[in-house]
Amino acid sequence: MKKQLVILCGLWLSAHSVAAERVLRVYNWVDYLPPLVIEQFTAETGITVDYSTYTSNEEMLDTLRSLQQPSNPTKPYDLVVPSNYYISRMAREDLLTRLDHEKLTNFKHLDRQLLNKAYDPDNQYSVPYLWGTTGIGVTPAVPPGSISRWADLWKPEFKDSLLLLDDMREVMGIGLLVLGYSVNDTDPVHIEQAYDKLRELMPNVRVFDATSPKTRLLAGEVKAGMVWNGEAYIANQERPGAVTYVYPAEGVSLWIDNLAIPAQAANVADAHLLINFLLRPEIAQQITEAVGYASPNLSAVKQLSPALSSNRTIYPRAADLSKAHIQQAVGEALPIYEKFWQRLMAPPTATPSP
Repeated sequence: MKKQLVILCGLWLSAHSVAAERVLRVYNWVDYLPPLVIEQFTAETGITVDYSTYTSNEEMLDTLRSLQQPSNPTKPYDLVVPSNYYISRMAREDLLTRLDHEKLTNFKHLDRQLLNKAYDPDNQYSVPYLWGTTGIGVTPAVPPGSISRWADLWKPEFKDSLLLLDDMREVMGIGLLVLGYSVNDTDPVHIEQAYDKLRELMPNVRVFDATSPKTRLLAGEVKAGMVWNGEAYIANQERPGAVTYVYPAEGVSLWIDNLAIPAQAANVADAHLLINFLLRPEIAQQITEAVGYASPNLSAVKQLSPALSSNRTIYPRAADLSKAHIQQAVGEALPIYEKFWQRLMAPPTATPSP
């Protein structure tokens, strides 16, 4: 009888342990949260982080929409990291949960200039995580001074030697910029003109990559290309002088990536715990040091080494941002962007045999 009791108690404890396990499902950009930070969060809270990654806002949004379908057996995500212009769109589609700011005691550390933006008044749905720019990464294979603007990418000497991000708004944006339009243009005629201009660029493009652009640059697969500033910074950490980050004369894209809780999240309370953890100055400092993007956390910035806080690739000068373009939602023009992006990415039509 005692033996049976011991077995029953063991089974109860095992079942209780499984039931009590806390798991937080996080969906984030590739190489955007250091594993050591995740390990520290788990050590402090006992919460296991089930971590998955994506390479574009479009991929993230499609996944969240799919998870809303009753027929999808996959567990929902508890935390995602959309870019600024996606927050308003996701809120309109009821894909986000309103945040409880009383649980975010470290919110006070954030730069007020990056809060209460038009895409999320009063930060009802989002908290700034990292911010950065999209410019041009240039390798030593390119003669100095050859690239100073987006338009230089169209030069014939760069045939089959460039990289573009696999990102619709980023790529369509440079087509618009070289034509003198805004990256947020909603005129169908201008969007089509940008597509036509980008078609002219395609002979120079060897690869589209939003997973790890720095890897292509470091391997010498491409001479230059569109990159996020953090990719250029990390490339130079791996190999000093490997990539020069250029702020194009037409302007860079300026973006803010945000922490947000999906509407279908199963662990909202623990998601708030993780957000507040990531807002701790020493944690935000670790993140910037590891991934090479600017922190919106002023207390964390004060703790960075001068070499990092003064690094122009991470923290641009005022002149670098004089023509910066903050990406915004394009509303009803979005299907037009998508149509021409699909055309741009479609395989070339084979020429019929005579």
